[in-house]
Amino acid sequence: MQIVVICSSCNAKNRVDEARLSNSEAKCGRCGQKLEGAVQDSKPLVITDQTFEREVLAASGKPVLVDCWAPWCGPCRIIGPVMDQLAVESQGQYRIAKLNVDENPQISARFQIASIPTMLIFKDGQLIDRLIGVQPKQTIAERLRLASRSAA
Repeated sequence: MQIVVICSSCNAKNRVDEARLSNSEAKCGRCGQKLEGAVQDSKPLVITDQTFEREVLAASGKPVLVDCWAPWCGPCRIIGPVMDQLAVESQGQYRIAKLNVDENPQISARFQIASIPTMLIFKDGQLIDRLIGVQPKQTIAERLRLASRSAA
């Protein structure tokens, strides 16, 4: 899979194969500088009732957006590609995670997920924002920017 990585030297956007990036073989097309990127942040992390504590509540420093969804949900399928795009564009500023509400009833109940898609934004283990329903990408990105700047 190819991802977009911004060069830390010249700020050029580079489309790079994940394997080359993880093997440290990728170089900037503009300046030739070795590209470094957080491959693990380039796609949404799938979380479960079992991994939620470690991946979301124990995460510190940057916000984590948890997309609560189900495969049968039409609006969830509409927002899915937006979550993928935001993950690619994160550049380490935030993390995108996906939680299938049908397979993970404990977390769904704990955070009272009554409608999907619901996006929960956590920072330093605290729920700081909630978006319900399909939202424009710009709205979600702005909420993530605000969360990045705020203290929990």
